[in-house]
Amino acid sequence: MFRRGEAVPFAFVAEADRFRSNVDQPPRERLSVSELAGRTLVGLTIVFGLAGSLLFGLPALDSGQATGHSQQSEASDGR
Repeated sequence: MFRRGEAVPFAFVAEADRFRSNVDQPPRERLSVSELAGRTLVGLTIVFGLAGSLLFGLPALDSGQATGHSQQSEASDGR
């Protein structure tokens, strides 16, 4: 149908994967003292909440048998 007489430079398409911009991103802003303290407080609250739920939840998961005592049925008595 329609053809151009000159070659089309598609080299830029092949080099697109290797292209890197020379423009740097702006530097990250430093956290203020209050933001750092707030993030630390939230993190410690989560950690202590998980530790507390584990501490208070373990007795509820206990099977009810005291350590050192074993239950035996009468059938396993061997009489």
